[in-house]
Amino acid sequence: RDVADEFVLMPSARHLSQSKGVDATVLVGTGKGGRVTKGDVLAALANGTEMPPLSSSATAPAVETAATPQAAAAPVAAASTPVVATIPEISTEGAYEDVPNNNMRKVIAKRLTESKRDVPHFYTSMEVELDEVMALRKSLASKHDVKVSVNDLIIRSSALALRDVPEVNATIEPKSGNLRARDNIDISVAVATPTGLITPIVPNTDEKGLSEITSAVRDLAGRAREGKLKPEEYQGGTFCISNLGMFGIDEFSAVINPPQAAILAVGGGTKRIVPAPYVDGVTKEDQPKPVIRTVMTARLSADRRVVDEATAALFMSAFKHYLSKPHLLML
Repeated sequence: RDVADEFVLMPSARHLSQSKGVDATVLVGTGKGGRVTKGDVLAALANGTEMPPLSSSATAPAVETAATPQAAAAPVAAASTPVVATIPEISTEGAYEDVPNNNMRKVIAKRLTESKRDVPHFYTSMEVELDEVMALRKSLASKHDVKVSVNDLIIRSSALALRDVPEVNATIEPKSGNLRARDNIDISVAVATPTGLITPIVPNTDEKGLSEITSAVRDLAGRAREGKLKPEEYQGGTFCISNLGMFGIDEFSAVINPPQAAILAVGGGTKRIVPAPYVDGVTKEDQPKPVIRTVMTARLSADRRVVDEATAALFMSAFKHYLSKPHLLML
């Protein structure tokens, strides 16, 4: 057997086959790259699979050097042709298909790669109870036949929070590095399309009521999936929202879409047991009991060159204030 035959055997399989005096290189291996494993040898022995005996040179132990001096052996003539061991090539790559990227995905990949490389991201998270949001949606649907999504309420809450904390509603100029405080609040909303993610813009979001936001998002998302958006309808924006709650995602961190300074990543609502606050002067038996609430996690990714930690915290607090008291969104 040559070196290539030995390479076919895993070390444990080689040791076992030598101890049994059989040549296991004839077996079909089930290991990585077709190598014979110890399990293959054990199975062959158990099934009575015929394996040729090892040659005496393969099983003979190495001869130890004697302690007493011995006559020097005659020099061995060098082989005229060097022996080259042939090691079989092992492929670890499965079948695959090269899929060309469309232009939009190439642009997205370039911009987000630059964002993660050049933009100093930091993250702030906050949990928001959604029970009043769900109650408001139910009331609007039953009493006024108005269907408002949770995402519409999130957009409206973000717009009002940006109005309260305008430092987050800013962009950074790539060439000069200067900050540009934006007067208008134009929120980009991430929409999944057959050709990739796109972020159509709801212009002057803070000036729109819930019904206007609902209509605008429905129209933009529909045309985005059909590839009918105009460039000015998805290029620009001052703030971005990405909501994966409808896909069963609890929480995640989003990549900032430059030159915007922040993006809000929103997960789905989950049921949580929320402890009730302790009330002074009330007996233990009469203390308020824990309740089950629907809780959502929102995480802000912010550009540290534009937004500091305290400003991000102010924005998240304002966002939670509006979303947890959705009647304020109707004003």
